[in-house]
Amino acid sequence: MTLSSPTSPEEPWPVRTVARKIADWINRLGTIWVEGQITQISLRPGAATAFLTLRDPSADVSLTLTCAAAMLRKMEPPLTDGSRVVVHGKPTFFVGRGTLSLRVDEIRAVGIGELLARIERLRQLLKAEGLFDPARKRPLPFLPNRVGLITGRASAAEHDVLTNAQLRWPAVQFEVRNVAVQGSTAVPQILTALQELDRMPEVDVIVLARGGGSVEDLLPFSDEALCRAVSACRTPVVSAIGHEPDSPLVDHVADVRCSTPTGAGKRVVPDVAEETQRIHQLRDRARRALHGWVDRERRLLDALRSRPVLADPFGPLERRAEQVELLHDRARRAMTTALNNERHALTATRSRLTTLGPAATLARGYAIVQRVEDGVDGVLRSVEEAPPGTRLRVRVVDGAIQAVVPDRAG
Repeated sequence: MTLSSPTSPEEPWPVRTVARKIADWINRLGTIWVEGQITQISLRPGAATAFLTLRDPSADVSLTLTCAAAMLRKMEPPLTDGSRVVVHGKPTFFVGRGTLSLRVDEIRAVGIGELLARIERLRQLLKAEGLFDPARKRPLPFLPNRVGLITGRASAAEHDVLTNAQLRWPAVQFEVRNVAVQGSTAVPQILTALQELDRMPEVDVIVLARGGGSVEDLLPFSDEALCRAVSACRTPVVSAIGHEPDSPLVDHVADVRCSTPTGAGKRVVPDVAEETQRIHQLRDRARRALHGWVDRERRLLDALRSRPVLADPFGPLERRAEQVELLHDRARRAMTTALNNERHALTATRSRLTTLGPAATLARGYAIVQRVEDGVDGVLRSVEEAPPGTRLRVRVVDGAIQAVVPDRAG
């Protein structure tokens, strides 16, 4: 019978059969290498077998390990909780307890050099994906409504952030989440706190704070899952991990990196004294600008009022009225003179016309005579032009002499 053989309510398998079949199936599996973080070591004095718990640093998953106690005692340096290791073993199912464990025959502590190499490979991967791109960085709010703080419980980092922020802006409000900041449970707890704060609309900025430590202590802040979670946050994130030389990967993914928790406390809020002084300076500048503008306008008004047109507004009108009257008189005199001249010219012209007219000529004893000889009309300019003894005939029409001709009949 195999593990997949059919069963029925009438023919069920007993527990021992199921356990034995599971054990047989697991025992056929080969050996494997597993990497993780030691979270619990159970090594009783005089015991031949030691029990350990190996945890995934990026997920809430663990696996029980068993190994020879002598092998564990011989390790230098000794294993401690939080150590990163690579183990070689074979899955084993204990029929009596119905538990699965990994029977380990070799444990290798992950050295600093190997840890740094893995961090560097992850750094290059995240950088190639653009998670370090400055264009992704979001600016921090000038004055956040509430600051989210993820840090260790009663830690110096928490004290530094809270104290420095409150010294700069006493009214600042914090939403604190205390988590493990090193060890196997650090990453899951930080991820949970980060997601919780990111969902709160009143939190405008999130600070990740931790004091200094060794490379192993700061490993959670170079975890890939945490880096991707920080990059995916909608709320700006400030990283304040360790001291100035420390540079975990989350520093490159966060929107703002502060070298220390103290720097983070000073960075997330403005200084109330500086802002008050800036307000006073702006008020003084505004006051001086307003006074200067008022003074300029007052001087302009004084200059305008001192001008003759405003000092004596009726004077120019009166002078213009006098000029208009003078010009009016000149125009009247000029027009009168022109009319008189034209009247005299007309009178002279009329006199000349009267003098040169036929009536005046006749009145002086002269006549204008027209004669016709051989079909050609002629005009006698005077009576003396007619031959002696010639009788003249004068034709008058409407009181005017029209013609003077010889009287042929006489």
